[in-house]
Amino acid sequence: MFINGQWETGAAVFEVYNPATGEAVGSVPDGTRADAARAIDAAGRAFASWSQTTAYARSELLYRAWQLMRERRDELARTMTLEQGKPLKAARNEVQYASDFLLWFAEEAKRVYGRTIPAPRPDQRFIVLHQPVGVVAAITPWNYPVSMITRKVAPALAAGCTIVLKPSEATPLCAVEVFKILHEAGIPDGVVNLVTALDPEPIGLEFVENPRVKKITFTGSTEVGKLLAGRAAAQVKRISMELGGHAPFIVLDDADPVRAAKGCLLVKFLNTGQACISPNRLLVHRSIVEPFAAEFKKRASAMKAGSGFDEGVSIGPLVNREALEKIECQVADALHKGATIETGGARLTENGLDRGFFYAPTLLNNVTPKMRIYREETFGPVAPLIAFDSDQEALAMANDTRYGLAAYIYTQDIARAMRMLEGLRFAIVGINDINPTAAAAPFGGMQESGLGREGGQEGIAEYLEVKLAGISI
Repeated sequence: MFINGQWETGAAVFEVYNPATGEAVGSVPDGTRADAARAIDAAGRAFASWSQTTAYARSELLYRAWQLMRERRDELARTMTLEQGKPLKAARNEVQYASDFLLWFAEEAKRVYGRTIPAPRPDQRFIVLHQPVGVVAAITPWNYPVSMITRKVAPALAAGCTIVLKPSEATPLCAVEVFKILHEAGIPDGVVNLVTALDPEPIGLEFVENPRVKKITFTGSTEVGKLLAGRAAAQVKRISMELGGHAPFIVLDDADPVRAAKGCLLVKFLNTGQACISPNRLLVHRSIVEPFAAEFKKRASAMKAGSGFDEGVSIGPLVNREALEKIECQVADALHKGATIETGGARLTENGLDRGFFYAPTLLNNVTPKMRIYREETFGPVAPLIAFDSDQEALAMANDTRYGLAAYIYTQDIARAMRMLEGLRFAIVGINDINPTAAAAPFGGMQESGLGREGGQEGIAEYLEVKLAGISI
């Protein structure tokens, strides 16, 4: 753990495992609620001075962290592949993405502007200030174990907040490496703190119940997000959350089915389907279902699964046995209710893959609303294909969910694209684009997919309070 500028071993430790092999790859301290409280105290003490540093000083430190992360891209990527399982190339891409947030918010630190407002009285002046909210408690997930840290830490520091981070128990080694970079960059003691723990519940309780914490930022499941929000409400504590998704991928009848299938496959199997923006429902116009399915099947069946360190591997393992069993149950339920398998549909066990949690890239056809996979987020390499007959039907099917994170549209007609864009109840929409994200763009969800935004100009606003001064002259 890293508390008040010091690395600590803790009284107990827990092991971290490679999901591709099942082998232990390291161990970290098993932090307690008392450790989280000490970290919050350290952050609270550091806030007084850190919040008063100039935006230029904070920016310079973030620039330094950005430089260090770029220099250590390969080292960080190897750690990520080792404990999270994604292919090394994908891990390198994530480190690049993570460093982008450090760079972006190094610049945004200097753009926290106030304003003056015309007053109704001649002897009055209004001034609006933006000031840091205070101590931030952050909880990050395992699927993007580096970029989800910088997406929270960078704007918090840029705004003048201090922070305590609890990373996923599945990927704490990545968090340790990121905090080594922040420490070496010169971030003052107590400004950034790291508490690792096997059981997240006691740490989460300290975060929501400790009055020194003024804001919580969380990325994870909708169910846990609701629990945190409910607890935080007792103190009217600010909270921002990026939660689950159930993204529709809509292919209209004027789209090129081969191009759409290629794009869909790339984003569906991104991180082995373990991405909140991965398509969960493939809504394809009935007239082009066959060529779309044929292209998707051809490409999916050619994907190579295995250790992320092996050449040519594009499908890594699922995070754990529970994730594997969830997918197996969803597929079994779909088959029982009439779905058919175009490719995949089983756990991979050959050539040593049985030591890890591998599932074949899968395409299910004839999926209906009665099936669990139609309603539930899959978070794995299974693509359910659903035919539709009109734009209105596709829009209604896409919106038939409590989630509202990402959606995708493939069409060659800009008017149809705009109508779908405006009708979709999703916060991020890719139009012929499978990667509608960047550090400079706001990221977040509507409905039960979250509150607030990360990245872009909106990202730093989540860590700022608005203060009005009315002055009589």
